[in-house]
Amino acid sequence: MWKRSKARRYKKQEKKSMVIKQVELQHVCGITSKLPDTGQVEVAFAGKSNVGKSSLINALMNRKSLARTSAQPGKTQTINYYHINEEMYLVDLPGYGFARASEEVKAKWGKLIEDYLHQSKMLHAVFLLIDIRHAPSNNDRIMYDWILRNGYQPIIIATKLDKIKRSQLQKQIKLIRETLEVEKDTIVIPFSAETKQGREEIWNLIDEIRSDAEESGE
Repeated sequence: MWKRSKARRYKKQEKKSMVIKQVELQHVCGITSKLPDTGQVEVAFAGKSNVGKSSLINALMNRKSLARTSAQPGKTQTINYYHINEEMYLVDLPGYGFARASEEVKAKWGKLIEDYLHQSKMLHAVFLLIDIRHAPSNNDRIMYDWILRNGYQPIIIATKLDKIKRSQLQKQIKLIRETLEVEKDTIVIPFSAETKQGREEIWNLIDEIRSDAEESGE
């Protein structure tokens, strides 16, 4: 599990990221589904419905349409398990905060995410995606606290990096940190699905998480 002690000792490493030889969407779970016991390391990705989560997943996998992007926010209503190189799982959680969704639908999405965070036996880290252009929303703050309460140290990915000027980067990262009231050692990775900046750093971190899990036998 990615806890504070591990976050403190993580240092940006210059090395080649994982080579994606094989990836498949292996499990799709809705509100009535039983969550699978995968038996392999899982890392989860959470974020509001228009934050660019599908674009991030496609960029990580070097695929154009593995995770379907949509002009209609809130399209992902299931938990999607992507099996990578038959070694680990990347888990795509439902997008939250879609304004036009009914309260009933929002409640179902919330329960689905909560059940996963609480029940998964193989979850080792949760990445929370935040749009770098804006201050985190109330829903973002709720999700950040939710992840913390479930025992995980959220790793922040600041998406849509290519949409801001380079001179704005540190200001926007500071805004994210202050709005979420993150702990000092919380990792924030700026990312662009267009330029792929941040991809190597995300994969290096995932590699470290997986290695830690395998060494500890978790």
